[in-house]
Amino acid sequence: MKTRLTELCGLQIPIMLGGMYLVGRAELAAAVSEAGGLGTITSKTLGTPEALREEIQKIKALTKKPFAVNLNLFPSTTPTPNQAFIEVMAEEGVPIAETSGRSPEDILPLLKEAGIKVIHKVPGIRYAKTAQRLGVDAVTVVGQETGGHPGMSDVGTLVLVRRAVQELEIPVIAGGGFADGYGLAAALALGADGILMGTRFMATKEAHVHPHLQAFLQRATENDTLVLQRSIGYPSRVGKNAFAEDILKREEEGATLAELLPLLSGKRSLAVYFEGDMEAGIFSLGQSVGLFADIPSVKELMERIVREAEEALKRLQTIFGGDGP
Repeated sequence: MKTRLTELCGLQIPIMLGGMYLVGRAELAAAVSEAGGLGTITSKTLGTPEALREEIQKIKALTKKPFAVNLNLFPSTTPTPNQAFIEVMAEEGVPIAETSGRSPEDILPLLKEAGIKVIHKVPGIRYAKTAQRLGVDAVTVVGQETGGHPGMSDVGTLVLVRRAVQELEIPVIAGGGFADGYGLAAALALGADGILMGTRFMATKEAHVHPHLQAFLQRATENDTLVLQRSIGYPSRVGKNAFAEDILKREEEGATLAELLPLLSGKRSLAVYFEGDMEAGIFSLGQSVGLFADIPSVKELMERIVREAEEALKRLQTIFGGDGP
């Protein structure tokens, strides 16, 4: 498969593993890269420049193919050492950075100086246009279906991706609601250069999360997510459990930021991801969870996605009177 994304990043398949807090580790990222996509490790998960260096060295030992490092630019009560992260990335020869959270303007010169390509993730067209003006190499636009942070606009992926393709000159990656080859074919038909997946990759054998969480992913439907934190201007789509529903109720009753922060702690999420306590805290989850019910290896998943995309193309060619590939 050949798109501007595959050419930009040296990929065989235009699929990117989105940066996932706590989940984006070397083993999963390497598996995605080895299967022809773009694997991403998440610097925020590692916490320190020294730990990030170790993870980068680990992924370099697992694959010789391109990979990315996510840099989290979201506001945080604990300062994120992104400048130190970038120094490590430059020293270790990381080829690609995924940035997300706010404008990458402050760190873009450092990344460019190091020869690192930059893919910036945004939840809206105006942010995408700003990123293009600043000089990023590509943008990922994520609609309301996405797990994690979909933004405040309530615009779905279908409209958002098409609008981005209309407005931008740089490659566009579609995010939010993708889990199979039919979604990949749809994104390419809209004019996107590839797709980003997070939730689907969490349900693979290489994702080091607790079996209880993966069992939840297998039985969940598209109705098993909800959006928290709208009241504080920082919406987040998470898995539906009693803990999340309690937070949503508190928000509706007017809870303050100070009252909500202890409930949103990443420490609570650790028990969900790695101990399997599905009521201990919140965990990011996209609506694409309703599109699958198995736990394949990354290689099996990627091969299946390519087959499904080909099936979708054949169907379209049949509809339009073609003979098929």
